[in-house]
Amino acid sequence: MLVVVDMQLVFASGAPWATPGFEQLERPVAGLVEAFGDRVAFTRFVLPADPRGSWETYYQTWAEVRLPGAARLFELAHPWAELARSTIDLPTFSKWGPELQSLVGEGGELVLCGVATDCCVLATALAASDDGVHVRVVSDAAAGATAEAHRRALAVLQGFRPQISVTTVAEELRRLAGPSQP
Repeated sequence: MLVVVDMQLVFASGAPWATPGFEQLERPVAGLVEAFGDRVAFTRFVLPADPRGSWETYYQTWAEVRLPGAARLFELAHPWAELARSTIDLPTFSKWGPELQSLVGEGGELVLCGVATDCCVLATALAASDDGVHVRVVSDAAAGATAEAHRRALAVLQGFRPQISVTTVAEELRRLAGPSQP
């Protein structure tokens, strides 16, 4: 199961949570989406109606995303808005929960790409692996808040082997193609 994490307008260039490299993810993510076919889920980080606890402080820091008219920023960016049949919407960094659990199945495999490696991708990978799912994070189909944050997150994720592994688009495409014939 491929999960495309939070490829939303709020992470595009010029947006409040702009993620360097966001636009460059289109080709590698599209290749994965095509290869995985109907085994793809898209997620969106959405605003809570009433932020509580640490989320109150979070949204004080990022008040501009709660302004009138900012709701459109939480829509999927092009071309994902046209490709996604539905989205898993959660107001949390981790997108792991009952919806993804039912799609992946007990002891299944989850392949993650999208943004941000150092936040929502990382949180989703950790929660899924804690639930017994094998997770692969596609390093060249993900981006972090900065290039350094992306590299650091990948290094942290590599420390969770064998439950979590870091892979590439080429490795995933080879895996999906199956064993090569002599």
